[in-house]
Amino acid sequence: MIEINSLTFAHPHAAPLFENFSLTIFRGETWAILGPSGCGKTTLLYLLAGLRQPTLGEIKIDDEPLSRPRPTSGLILQDYGLLPWATVHENVALGLRVRNFYGADGKHTPENYLPRENVSHWQERLGLAEVAEKFPAQLSGGQRQRTAIARTLVLEPDLLLMDEPFSSLDALTREDLQNLTIGLCAEKNLTLVIVTHSIEEAATLGRKILLLGDAPNRQAKIFENPNAGKSKYKTSQEYHEMCGTLLKEMQHETA
Repeated sequence: MIEINSLTFAHPHAAPLFENFSLTIFRGETWAILGPSGCGKTTLLYLLAGLRQPTLGEIKIDDEPLSRPRPTSGLILQDYGLLPWATVHENVALGLRVRNFYGADGKHTPENYLPRENVSHWQERLGLAEVAEKFPAQLSGGQRQRTAIARTLVLEPDLLLMDEPFSSLDALTREDLQNLTIGLCAEKNLTLVIVTHSIEEAATLGRKILLLGDAPNRQAKIFENPNAGKSKYKTSQEYHEMCGTLLKEMQHETA
């Protein structure tokens, strides 16, 4: 469980993005964070990743205060974050190599090393086996994103944080990877928090949708969307009504 308690955050010499902001996310939930540019969506994701620290308040995950990145939190960025000089196989194995290098000190990594077989397993699962020896520049956008997802899943995370991961992909590839993400989260009981600018993507992926407005954000505005990810939901009246509601709320927030 993620607990954000009375969070205040501001960049140096800037007005706060969040002020006395609280939110609870339970294990296995799928959340989409939606809002206009500059409202703090990506900042909130980085706070959950432990890459930034609150100015005031605290974040706790599984009752532990978050003061640094967690070994079992996975972060997938919009630009994939792949090493251009490394093959798909080497990129997928990168996190595993780094974790095993640091060793089981109880702070940086879990006590148990992860098996190298994880790399081959996730390459197979995500359809990357045939391009394992290719470099990122030789891949399609969808293959690059699958590589980034595989690199994260190799580390067996319990929390998956995604920052607009599908925004640069064509519509068919985007839908394919959205479905893949939904399926993997359900299979592994992962908690998913995804940042998006797209109302349609938020309604597709988030069973709970957090709408942020102009800073400072003080209160969590949450929309329940329990049928997200289910078969044929995107063609339902409920889906279109949710998209319409989110559009109206966003227009109201920025008016």
